[in-house]
Amino acid sequence: MSQTAKVNLPNSHREPYPGARRVGPADPNEIIDVTVYVARRSKAMRLFPHIEDLGRTPISERRYLSRDEFAAMHGAAREDIARIREFAAASGLSVKGEDAGRRAIVLTGTVSAFAQAFEADLGRYEFPPSGAFRGRTGELQVPSELASIIEGVFGLDNRPQAKTHFRIRGEGAKAAAPEAAAAAFTPVQVASLYDFPTGVNGSGECIGILELGGGYNASDLTSFFVGLGLATPNVVAVSVDGGANTPVGDPNSADAEVALDIEVAGAIAQGAKIAVYFAPNTDQGFLDALTTAIHDTTNKPSVISISWGGPESSWTSQAMTAMDSACQDAATLGVSICAASGDNGATDGVTDGQDHVDFPASSPSVLGCGGTLLEASGNKITEEDVWNDSSSGGGATGGGVSEFFAKPSWQASANVPAAPNKFVGRGVPDVAGDADPDSGYEIVVDGQQEVVGGTSAVAPLWAGLIALINQKLGKPVGYMNPLLYAATVEATFHDITSGNNDGYSAGAGWDPCTGLGSPDGAKLLTALSPT
Repeated sequence: MSQTAKVNLPNSHREPYPGARRVGPADPNEIIDVTVYVARRSKAMRLFPHIEDLGRTPISERRYLSRDEFAAMHGAAREDIARIREFAAASGLSVKGEDAGRRAIVLTGTVSAFAQAFEADLGRYEFPPSGAFRGRTGELQVPSELASIIEGVFGLDNRPQAKTHFRIRGEGAKAAAPEAAAAAFTPVQVASLYDFPTGVNGSGECIGILELGGGYNASDLTSFFVGLGLATPNVVAVSVDGGANTPVGDPNSADAEVALDIEVAGAIAQGAKIAVYFAPNTDQGFLDALTTAIHDTTNKPSVISISWGGPESSWTSQAMTAMDSACQDAATLGVSICAASGDNGATDGVTDGQDHVDFPASSPSVLGCGGTLLEASGNKITEEDVWNDSSSGGGATGGGVSEFFAKPSWQASANVPAAPNKFVGRGVPDVAGDADPDSGYEIVVDGQQEVVGGTSAVAPLWAGLIALINQKLGKPVGYMNPLLYAATVEATFHDITSGNNDGYSAGAGWDPCTGLGSPDGAKLLTALSPT
């Protein structure tokens, strides 16, 4: 590629990492891998309007693409891949791998070569208590003729990107008081209280689970499922970007996240295969895990559960755009994506005095999952309120309004308030389920029995439900957000009208705490079934 003028890569601006201190330049000789995501070959066609139309189409009438069809119609164009290859060669970089369906090209080379290729000032950063990462600030630059081709460049900055959204019972003062605690449940009991479809077990389906740390022990899974009188599901670990199933042996670590996700989804959809995609906790790792799961031609997940995330303000625009774009790709394939809405109430843990929503739950291409406190007697729900333990040092369900994604047309009648910056944004979450640790889920992690909650439990709960519905219908429900907001489907939810998340209050219909509410699985199945 001949030398041409470089321009700022749109949406690539990176803010400093809060609390981090630059201690010097990055090692110029370190060899790193960087993933370049390119635009669809169908650049002139914006998928999202089509996805919204697809989402309104009854399940029985939907025509999904196969992964091979998607790669041929919407994957990266050969000529675009060739141009990235040429740019890499001219920059002293090598192509390590490419995937037209994922629209991803992995480049490898030295830090100094990448810094020059993308005009990036890469430094070494430290943040307390012991973290360290390679980081950058400001924009990236690319040759002008590549600016419309490249959707994002990931891996130059490897700061921690996301947090888990689980809470172990006992974290707050309320949870420590026996008289204030509700009963804990097994995932099977929660599914029964929500009247999940019976006569199906998810057989023939695959649930994909994204994990950015920790791991699971086979002995824990066996102990958990045997304790429920269930067969242990087929669980496979998939390595992405060097990530691996590496349990650390501490039930307070990400191991609890991994165990919670697998055990909730697996107990509900016992016959489904569960593919766990392990990746580093960076924006590159997160995005690569997501696209790997979506386009996995071996495991072929029909639903993906995500229990990690962070406030929109902690992400680059290019990362949110690329991940939302990947989720649009998933919709054309009939893949549903469920994401936890966060465990830090309306602020999402940001300390600027403003309300924030968690991403990727804020993507309009994702089913955002909020949390409730569930109480029951026998097999009947007696009360269900917004999960909020913040006054006693615990967590609270995330929820609010996006300052990045515009309000989708299917939320036009949902009375979504304006975002804190007055933007007319997408409301979060869409749905809810049991999340309060006081009414949490009994799991086994690192050889111990624990009661765990958080919106992390709600994403796999919904993923399990969707797997059951998929099996019952004989077809993936895929992207279902627009259908859920239709009046006939809204009636299938337990409307949560009591409680708040310290920024918004619950009320009749959709609200920024629990969305449309918690599910009545049997009614939802009926509403989605052909008439």
